[in-house]
Amino acid sequence: MFAIDAAWIALLITGFGTMFLFGELFVNMKGIFGVLGLAFITFYFMSYLSTTMFFIMIIVYLVSLLLIIIDGKLLNDGTLSTIGGISMLFTVGMSAPDWVTGMYGVSGVLLGAFGSLLFLKVFPKRKMWSKIALLDQLTSEQGYNSMNESYQHLIGKEGETLTDLRPVGTIKVNSDEYSAVSNGHWIQKGEAIRVENVDGTKILVKKIEV
Repeated sequence: MFAIDAAWIALLITGFGTMFLFGELFVNMKGIFGVLGLAFITFYFMSYLSTTMFFIMIIVYLVSLLLIIIDGKLLNDGTLSTIGGISMLFTVGMSAPDWVTGMYGVSGVLLGAFGSLLFLKVFPKRKMWSKIALLDQLTSEQGYNSMNESYQHLIGKEGETLTDLRPVGTIKVNSDEYSAVSNGHWIQKGEAIRVENVDGTKILVKKIEV
């Protein structure tokens, strides 16, 4: 639909596009970076694809981006982000007319993703990427202490999961319920677990293998 003569220009287009799109996720720019990023990525696909393939690839690309957002907003375990990232690279690479342009395009995505982190040093950061924390945020004056030493007695104790740990969830030990984390591994509800370590109110558990 459009013509890009030099293959290296794909590096700039996908680089800026990804940098602005990811930048919109990281910092609060009220949609400005999102519009700029989408414009660059749209131009990239339109330069190499027919109308039908353009719509297919742009949809796949946006779904890939959506997977990354869902992971950062809800799951926080990296699975959907990995799938979304690989799919994003695939759509960019496969949309190029030759492997050289494809390599430039994929490199631009990677560089743009890392480059978007620089926005965090300049613009106000969004809260959506804050990881779920198990530390108690209430102050001692409110009757709470985030470094509750009473949890130390749980080390070595066995219990079961009351919810799926993905990797955060709820466990039951000696008839008491606690928030716990499974060190990045998913553990299904109803599985037997053992408390491996306690850091303040952060309880690290491991599935008991039968």
